[in-house]
Amino acid sequence: MTSPAPFAPPAPVPAVRMPALPADATAGGLAFHRLLFARRLSGWWTPLAVGAIAFVFYVVMLVVVMVIVGIASFADPQILNGILELSENPQSFDMTDPFLLALVLGTIVLMLPSYLLASLIINGKRVGLISSAAGRLRWRWMLLCGAAAVVVFAVLSAVSMLLPVEAPPSTPPSENPLWAVTLVVLLVLVPLQAAAEEYIFRGYLMQSIRRWLLHPAFAILLPVPLFVLGHLYDIWGQVGVGLFAVAAGWLTWRTGGLEAAIALHVVNNLSAFLISLTGGADAGDTSLGPISTLSSAVLIGAYVGVVEWLLRRRARRGRALPRTLVLTPPVPPAPAPYAPAVPQPGL
Repeated sequence: MTSPAPFAPPAPVPAVRMPALPADATAGGLAFHRLLFARRLSGWWTPLAVGAIAFVFYVVMLVVVMVIVGIASFADPQILNGILELSENPQSFDMTDPFLLALVLGTIVLMLPSYLLASLIINGKRVGLISSAAGRLRWRWMLLCGAAAVVVFAVLSAVSMLLPVEAPPSTPPSENPLWAVTLVVLLVLVPLQAAAEEYIFRGYLMQSIRRWLLHPAFAILLPVPLFVLGHLYDIWGQVGVGLFAVAAGWLTWRTGGLEAAIALHVVNNLSAFLISLTGGADAGDTSLGPISTLSSAVLIGAYVGVVEWLLRRRARRGRALPRTLVLTPPVPPAPAPYAPAVPQPGL
């Protein structure tokens, strides 16, 4: 004789807390300055942690470099003299000394691996989101923007030759026996130096500020004073640097990535150094006048206009550049299916 077992209700399914996504993550997509929400950790504290760890990495790398330079200075006392002169005028660039030039540019380049490692440790994988909404550096787009910047610079530089601007000359190649070595240093390190600054000021700072403040204007404008303070120019030069920073921030937001800003930065810096290498002007000159600032503003404005035209041209051809990242909402696990109790044999 068997008797049915008492009815057994299904075991309760434990509640699973799913990570909350902001509304724009699933509707419209996250713009560049909001991409932190697509990383593994995106708490309010993560930008502070990334900045602290990146600073530690940078100091460690800098100490290693300084130790190597210190050892080299024992073999060549001229290196130490150059470093002492550089400490008195950090903005000076001696085109006849490629070693010191590489040292100045290299210390800036170190910011890039420091930030990449810190972001990977704190925010987890998908570190490519610090480059663009595509999760990577869009090389074709960056090269296209670079070509546009070269054309704009070439045209406006030809026009600016007609303006009464006096710039202090630098050492011509005929008096610089190491000009070829300096050229190689510039071609290798200037793009990395420009990219490092963009990853910090338009990448890290924009995504950090937008984690705390709502409007994108904060992410574009608040890093500007810090960028300006990093360049030791006179008041006219500072105005030009500020305009550059605003344009780079707007381009990063508008295009959904750092590529357009990096291209502008690389072409701007590289052209200044190459002109200095040919003896045309001193790249370390900090006394810029209103005409130079006006020329810089026209150049930046023209480049921004060309990039905007390229964006709209791609959209008309059905190849719109992705500016945002749409996330799929996390799906909670389904509860286990209910299985009725099986009668057990009884006496």
